[in-house]
Amino acid sequence: MSYLLNTWYLAAWASEIETGKLFHRRLLDLAVVLFRKKDGTPVALQDRCPHRFAPLHMGKLLDDVVQCPYHGLRFDSGGRCVLNPHGPIPSAARVRPFPVVERYSAVWIWMGDPARADPELIVPFDFMVPEQWYVGTGHLLIHANYELETDNILDLSHIEFLHPLFASEAVRAAQVQSVQDGETVWCKRFMVRDDPPDFIRVGFQIPPGELVDRWLDVRWNAPATMALYAGGVTSGRPRESGLVVQQAHVFTPQNATTTHYFYAISFPRTLGEEGARRAQESVATLRAPFELEDKPIVEAVARNMGDASFWDLKPLLLQMDTAAVLARRILAKKIEAERAAAAGA
Repeated sequence: MSYLLNTWYLAAWASEIETGKLFHRRLLDLAVVLFRKKDGTPVALQDRCPHRFAPLHMGKLLDDVVQCPYHGLRFDSGGRCVLNPHGPIPSAARVRPFPVVERYSAVWIWMGDPARADPELIVPFDFMVPEQWYVGTGHLLIHANYELETDNILDLSHIEFLHPLFASEAVRAAQVQSVQDGETVWCKRFMVRDDPPDFIRVGFQIPPGELVDRWLDVRWNAPATMALYAGGVTSGRPRESGLVVQQAHVFTPQNATTTHYFYAISFPRTLGEEGARRAQESVATLRAPFELEDKPIVEAVARNMGDASFWDLKPLLLQMDTAAVLARRILAKKIEAERAAAAGA
């Protein structure tokens, strides 16, 4: 499978990588070992010793150096072998390092040309800056291609049918705008005079019995990085006077048929302990529909597709698919341009 390589992928939540411990994850068909140096700086190396190909994450972390579990070769944070217990260090004793950056409560990895790894290219998530926000984070492994997850988040008309707890005809009947702004795609869904379940009304601090104007705005950037802004206000009042809950939905391929689903929800630190509590409770609440409702249907879709590509199956496209189709086309164009440039080089 062809991936977009010269881009930042979310490799792990910052909290998943602990100082003094080795952490591993498969990303884009490559095994990666991650750890923190003693000063907290994150490091990523290919999780494979060049000698007998043993997984380095099964070894030890010794003062910012990884020791292979099989024969004891040691590699520093740049992938260079600094000790061969069995003799001189061969010139080929190197492990591939990957550029990594810690930002927005996450560790991001660049798996393309290291010279092009500009941290300013990381898609902004201002609501996940830990100094300003309490950020609740979660992770799921989905047995489906990552673009099927993009489709799922960019088309929230499924809420009425797939998520009984959140069911509301207003979501399906909403005013919907699908907009491409450069290489960013927005799907904006606005619901007028909705009578939502009580917990939604409580979340937006709207008194019982009052109708609600609410919105679900999703922002997509390649390869599969999305922010969701869910807002609500007493019907008829200015949108600016309402409340907005901000979520992240980021998908990183493990391989062609399996995807890491990173999700998060944030509350401002100005709320104090209440904000911290709400972040943790809310992300735990989100896990249930993601794991028990979205995950099974997306995985069932993947099984039903078999080995066929999305476009080869000639999907019936409806109005609700506009944003997802825009995203698929932008991503395909970027991958093709990258492949053409590599072939030319």
